Amino acid sequence: MYSVTRLLDVAEGDRDRVLGELRAAASAVGALRWVVKPTLPGSRNGGDILIHLRFASADHWHCAAAIFTAVLANSAVTRVNGASYPGEPVRCNTAPGTVYRALLFRVLPETDAATVACFERELSLMPRYVATIRAWQLSRVTEAVGDNAWSHVFEQEFSDVEGLMGPYLMHPIHWAVVDRWFDPETPDVIIRDRVCHSFCTMDDPVLS
Repeated sequence: MYSVTRLLDVAEGDRDRVLGELRAAASAVGALRWVVKPTLPGSRNGGDILIHLRFASADHWHCAAAIFTAVLANSAVTRVNGASYPGEPVRCNTAPGTVYRALLFRVLPETDAATVACFERELSLMPRYVATIRAWQLSRVTEAVGDNAWSHVFEQEFSDVEGLMGPYLMHPIHWAVVDRWFDPETPDVIIRDRVCHSFCTMDDPVLS
């Protein structure tokens, strides 16, 4: 599968209109899965609107991209961060989720391959320990958009907002294992740029 995530900053008075245009575009292009929703409080550098589209292939997205480019060219859209990337999601719980979350970040380009692989393995451990994660995907970016040359996207479906803000962010696997890669005060840090942490409600599964 091929996924496209975009985080939009939009002038407040135009958000409902832009949301409507984006939802119409997502419906028209035949994405396998999609969500276009306002971001929830607690998002960091996450924009006002979160778009996630899932296609069967990169070619399908490239055929549809012009439709979204036209909407995003609107002057009401003041910033766009995002990424496009291949990958297959992992479902780890049959219970439905209600919150979709995307984390965009850039691993320092001089980081050696073995260190990146170790980091990815540790990040991928988190769903084993955090029961509120219903599905997840860790992907390497092929096309980055916005303020940074994003290298990875880490996505999850959560049971609810509390499952993200509590059991996930506060779990020992997060702060005792994974955070060292992001913490500039540790020798293991490989992510020094700001990250985009964005989440929204969802009505149907996104990562499937």
